[in-house]
Amino acid sequence: MKFGLCLGFTDRSERPDVVARTCEELGFESMFTGEHPIIPVVAGAIIALGNTVMPEYYERIPDPFISLTIAACATRRLRLGTAVCLAAERHPIILAKEVATLDYYSQGRFVLGVGGGWLREETEIMGRDFRRRWAVVREYVRAMKELWTQPEASFAGEFVSFPPVKCWPKPAQQPHPPVYICTGSGPNFDRRLKDTVAVGDGWMPTSLTPQRLSQEVAKLKRMCAETGRDVNSLEITILGQAAGSAAEARRQVAEYREAGATRMLFLLTPIPPGQAAQTIRPIAEAYLRG
Repeated sequence: MKFGLCLGFTDRSERPDVVARTCEELGFESMFTGEHPIIPVVAGAIIALGNTVMPEYYERIPDPFISLTIAACATRRLRLGTAVCLAAERHPIILAKEVATLDYYSQGRFVLGVGGGWLREETEIMGRDFRRRWAVVREYVRAMKELWTQPEASFAGEFVSFPPVKCWPKPAQQPHPPVYICTGSGPNFDRRLKDTVAVGDGWMPTSLTPQRLSQEVAKLKRMCAETGRDVNSLEITILGQAAGSAAEARRQVAEYREAGATRMLFLLTPIPPGQAAQTIRPIAEAYLRG
């Protein structure tokens, strides 16, 4: 089992390089972060859930690729990833260039976790139809894989088309950095599993119990068998909260491993300046040395 952290950064939190260096020193395999390019002042999803639901730090999240570049420069082994990159809100050629550049300079340590997002107004302000955002994500992933793997790439799709182009550098990882399909706590698990089989290199669900994960992994195996995809080529990363004690951690790890997970990411809010070690060390002691 691999272990990593998934956390936010802001202009008020500890710096990405400090957190990443601490993660590596304590023995974690990876560190992931997400994005919100904007937070609309008026948003129906926020109003419907109540004003206290949206954490204030969502408004202050920096660009994840710049944050992860800073982290890459401070580390040597730590894998770095997005959870999630809102791919439909970016141009796929620019996103492919950013991913390839970060992977190249980090010597093959990048993982691209993509999602459709849940905040309708944000997606629409960024120029996309919220109802079709996942169709955009699927097509963008296919287009980016062409750009990463072909010396002269072209693509003809519904949302993006381009004639033969040269796009360098190519990623350090071959054939390309892994792309994980990220799934929130909503009802569309079957659709995201199909997306994983179709265009993903891994599946990353949030906050599933081991029992529910086992059920969904069984579906994933059936879908892979139906399409001839090797299920063992897919990483399954579960995002969730760390347990309180070493004994609870051992039980949790055993249950998620049995359910099919290959990596556990622990969700954290932004860490205040000067508190990286004291925040992260208890998780390391429970999971890496418990």
